[in-house]
Amino acid sequence: MGFVKVVKNKPYFKRFQVKYRRRREGKTDYFARKRLIIQNKNKYNTPKYRLVVRFSNKVIIAQVAYATIEGDKIVCDARSTELPRYGIKTGLTNYPASYAVGLLLARRLNQKYGLDETYTGVEEVDGEEYYVEKEGERGAFYCVLDTGLSKTSSGARIFGVLKGAVDGGLDIPHSSKRFPGYNTESGEYDAGAHRSRILGEHISSYMQSLLDEDEDAYKRQFATYR
Repeated sequence: MGFVKVVKNKPYFKRFQVKYRRRREGKTDYFARKRLIIQNKNKYNTPKYRLVVRFSNKVIIAQVAYATIEGDKIVCDARSTELPRYGIKTGLTNYPASYAVGLLLARRLNQKYGLDETYTGVEEVDGEEYYVEKEGERGAFYCVLDTGLSKTSSGARIFGVLKGAVDGGLDIPHSSKRFPGYNTESGEYDAGAHRSRILGEHISSYMQSLLDEDEDAYKRQFATYR
């Protein structure tokens, strides 16, 4: 087949329909959003909650939201900028901070709805698989993960937020295959490897190796880690 030149003439431009503004700006994936917010007709005005996770260069934002015809309504919000008051003063965009933000959001949300005493979540971080089970008359708060345009490669920070929210007592459908520590070849999940990632042991080992190799580079990169 020969080369065919695409001619965009006047009729083409007269019928051209621009995409939504947030699609043009590269901010919203409407194909995914439609499937996240659509609700069954027989559920009428029941909200469909989403765990919305977004990353910037300096902040991790986690929110529980639901869609309305006027726009999204935020139920609860947690950010990594709040972590210094809980003892985490540096590294507010790494994997341990992601887990902490998810945990903070879950505990705050459960407290808002009076579920904090019923669904206490994980008492100690161990990296093991954890799924919330119903206790009593009220079930755990259910929501689904909204990743937006973030890359969802296995071991990504966004799944650290997910793990923190689940360990905090939220009911979120997930699989351990996306967590650090999962071996695709053997099909086994190493909870210990995930625990070390949550506690930041990989950062500690890198800091030590960099200090041994180049002290000046260590001081530049980890100037705030003091």
